[in-house]
Amino acid sequence: MNIILASTSPRRRELLALLGISFDIISPTSQEIVSPGVSPPDQAKQFALDKAQSIASQYPNDLILGSDTVIEIDGTLLGKPKDIKEAEIMLKQLRGYSHQVHTGLALIHHMTNHSVALVETAEVWIKPFTEEELKTYLATEESLGKAGAYSLQGEGSKLIERIEGDYPTIVGLPLWQVAKLLEEQGVRLGSSIEEVYRLRPYANWADFG
Repeated sequence: MNIILASTSPRRRELLALLGISFDIISPTSQEIVSPGVSPPDQAKQFALDKAQSIASQYPNDLILGSDTVIEIDGTLLGKPKDIKEAEIMLKQLRGYSHQVHTGLALIHHMTNHSVALVETAEVWIKPFTEEELKTYLATEESLGKAGAYSLQGEGSKLIERIEGDYPTIVGLPLWQVAKLLEEQGVRLGSSIEEVYRLRPYANWADFG
């Protein structure tokens, strides 16, 4: 039984690799269309499930893992900016405030009709950064393709005051929950999840411990 990560995200691939397991990567075919009236946490969970379901039937014998991250501020959902202008608008909305990061996780095994989906939430406080700092960050184009228009593990960390909650959840994959779900399906991890969280061997994880 193989593990397939239904994602195009390099950061999710890197985080999953920390568990010391082999897996394949296949791009999901689902579209991220926000459903009216659905809460941001439930939307993140649904996006994750949609990603996994979009390829599950093609690989019925494999474990399919899907994940998706959305940002919530004052009850409003922020996804990924379409361009730099939208990224600027998002970051100005987040500036000087805290917001919630919701990362949905889904694991499907089509052959056994196993399907589970959950969501993990963490809190992020953004500094009251200056216009010059904003301009400098936008010039990196790191905002593109990132929920909320920033990357915690990249240059965007300079905009972060502090976090409360699980670092991998904010980066894009609630690793502790992933390990639990995989082990429940009989997957043996090459690295214990306790050791991974003790060492924090990823980007600037230790800086936000």
